[in-house]
Amino acid sequence: MNIDDREILKLIREEHSGERGFILLVKKYQQRLYWHIRRLLVDHNDADDVLQNTFIKVWQGLPQFRGESQLYTWLYRIATNEALSFMKKAQRNRSIPYEDGGADLCALSDNAPSISGDEISRKLQKAILMLPAKQRLVFNMKYFDEMKYTEISEVLGTSIGALKASYHLAVKKIEKQLLVD
Repeated sequence: MNIDDREILKLIREEHSGERGFILLVKKYQQRLYWHIRRLLVDHNDADDVLQNTFIKVWQGLPQFRGESQLYTWLYRIATNEALSFMKKAQRNRSIPYEDGGADLCALSDNAPSISGDEISRKLQKAILMLPAKQRLVFNMKYFDEMKYTEISEVLGTSIGALKASYHLAVKKIEKQLLVD
């Protein structure tokens, strides 16, 4: 979708076109946010629920959005926080430490019909899922979402140096895991 974020925000803020502007925002970012969330949660239904919660929070927060960050950065921050909250709640309900969910996610990915592909992509997906949550998040945002470190820093509120270190460690762990499999 080629509509500019400033134009979307202008439509949202105008009384007669607010809903139309929000629909355009959803259409523009729905797929990107869905896959960002899906790579974290694996399960389609969970990702769909979190995406819906994300857009509810976006709708509620739009009046307070001052435009100090880019719109998509703000959306990613909300989606990321919603996904991480969902993961923490799911881990608490299953009595598994938050950082130890990788094996469960791998088992889930084995049963997820929409995570298809050849053997290499499946091994890569499993290696990514075995990463600690923070490294997995940074890796996904840098590798799949092709975000710059400055953008990831805005979303996560983490220094660029720490992000580079997390990404580097994630890549090393993935490489090691791919060699083992």
